[in-house]
Formats: sequence, C-alpha cells, structure tokens
Amino acid sequence: MATAKGNADKLKSDADRPGQNTVKKLDLGGGVSLEMLYIPPGEFKMGSTAAEKAWATGIEGGATPGTSRESYEGEHPRPMRVKDGFWMGRTEVSVGQFRRFVEESGYITDAEKPGGKTQVFDPEWKITAKAPPHPWISLSGKSWRDPNFGFPLRDVYPVVCVSWNDGRAFCEWLTKRERAAGRLPKGLEYRLPTEAEWEYAARGGREDTYYWWGNDLSEGEGRLNISAIDFLPGRNKTWPLAKAPWSDGFAFVSPVDHFGEKGRNGFGLADMCGGVWEIVLDHFDPKGGHEEPLFVDQNYRPVCRSGNYFDVPGNARIAVRLGLQGIAYSDSRDGFRIALGVARDKK
Repeated sequence: MATAKGNADKLKSDADRPGQNTVKKLDLGGGVSLEMLYIPPGEFKMGSTAAEKAWATGIEGGATPGTSRESYEGEHPRPMRVKDGFWMGRTEVSVGQFRRFVEESGYITDAEKPGGKTQVFDPEWKITAKAPPHPWISLSGKSWRDPNFGFPLRDVYPVVCVSWNDGRAFCEWLTKRERAAGRLPKGLEYRLPTEAEWEYAARGGREDTYYWWGNDLSEGEGRLNISAIDFLPGRNKTWPLAKAPWSDGFAFVSPVDHFGEKGRNGFGLADMCGGVWEIVLDHFDPKGGHEEPLFVDQNYRPVCRSGNYFDVPGNARIAVRLGLQGIAYSDSRDGFRIALGVARDKK
C-alpha cells in the first residue's frame, strides 16, 4: 500500500488521523445513507506505459487503434503525490441518494431544464456489419429519472444523466446539510474528487497496474461491469466488438457495490473500473492529468474516469480519461462519486 505522508494531513493530526478503510456513514434523511472511506495521503503514478496502451488497443483490450485517445493518458506514468488524506464514497452516488437530494432541495438537473437534453441509448439502434457501434442519441424529456434503459429504474443503480453542475450541486447540498448539523470539521467540504485523488484512490495502493487488481483481464471476472457476454434488453445480441469473455449479469448498469468484497479495491472502494464514467473536478488537459486540480475560466470540459458498462476492456482501465463536452453535458453512461476533503472546488 502507498504510505508516503504529506507534510500536513488537514483532516486529522498524525496522532488521531483515521486508519485506512475507516468507514463514515452519512445519514441523508428519509432512511437513506451514504458510505465513505478514509484514504490516507500517499504517492502513485498517473498514466500508462507504452506496453499498457498497446495491450488496450490489441485483440484482448479491443480499443480502437490509431486514435489519439490513449495519448490522453500521458506519454508515460508520472509520479504524483496526494498530500492530504480525504474521504471517498465507497460507490458512485446512487439513484436513491440523488433522489433524496432532489426531494429535499428541489433541485432541477441540467437535462430537466427547458431546452435540456441528455445522451441516451437508442432503442431503434440496429447492429449491422457496416454501421458503427454507437447506439446513443441526444433526447429531451429524458433524465436521471428515466435514462431510457428500457427497464425499470431502481434506487440501487448509480445515478446517470447527471452533469458536472449536478454533481457539484449534490456536494454543495451535502456540505450545507452536514455543516448545519455540526458534523463537518472546519475547512472541509464535500465535493467532486480531484483527478489525482480519483486515480490514486482507484489504484487502491498499487502503483501503476492496468486495473486495480493487476494487469490480467481474466482476474476481473466477478469484479466489474463492462461489455461482456450479456444480452441487450429485448434482444438476443450482446454489445458488438471486443468484450470480456464472461457474463457479468448486466448489459447496462449494475447496482452499486453489486460485486461485494471481490469488487472492492485495496482501499475498500467499489466499482472503480467500469460501471459508469465518474465525473471529477478538473478541467480536461489532453496531454495528461495533473497533481493539482486544473481549472480554466472558459470552455470548461470536466474530466471523466473509469469507463462504463458499454466499454471494451481496454477502455475501462484506471488510466483511461476523457473530457466531457461541457459542464452541463450529461449521458446515460456518466455518473459521479463524492469526496470529503480540504476545499479545492472551483468557485
């Protein structure tokens, strides 16, 4: 496990800092709770090697070769340090947790606002030999309440069709709620994780492997939800192109923490590969991620990490990163996970 300490861990002094995997359970009201885990300060390597990129675009990884996508991971792994300990949600925020936020705050997501749209599955999509496998369309009238999956929405699914704005609004609500209750230490806030925090946490104490359990895809069986041998709803076909050679039980989203202990990394975090893309705090730099969060004043494109249920194995590695179209963009493959730490948010 990574053990390097920052000069000061603002969460706690060295004498009473929480232990790794310490659990904090937040009461959101209405019988809804949210579980967080303490992540100690430490060091890791962000990005991927040439060998990893080659595997990702090879037969087993299945990512499209010859594009610029893998270059976003950086030319080579870069040593980075997370100097302050922080807390991280064990899972992505669920539909039930997000529903609780909306019920109490009256919040309206970007997709639900007048003129709002979100990217969802096209039920009329046809799999043919010539057509590109991009079954996504932008629709109005769809949102986190109905992501167009074609099956009933459940509170245990990760919330999707939410934007960077929506994720930050959830965090601001939770910060105000916990501060008013006297449960939030001074100087801390609930927020989206920085990109460095996300990758460090996702690696679970490993330095630079493809996945949090190692480099062997076969060891991922029973650990994550990606494109695998699962029939699409109402069809006798699976997602096309490369896929994991087993069934994970879900062609679309799986419930958060569905895979239990086997699906949790060395820090105890669940679903850190695959599932849904997780939107983080930083602006997207196509040359690679940063140790300190990157903010810009115009054309902000939030970073998303982890891959999703539709992705081939090579696109669900820890180092994979993409930039969203903007702060109001949402997609039925995108969700978010929260952090609790020193204030880092873009105001």
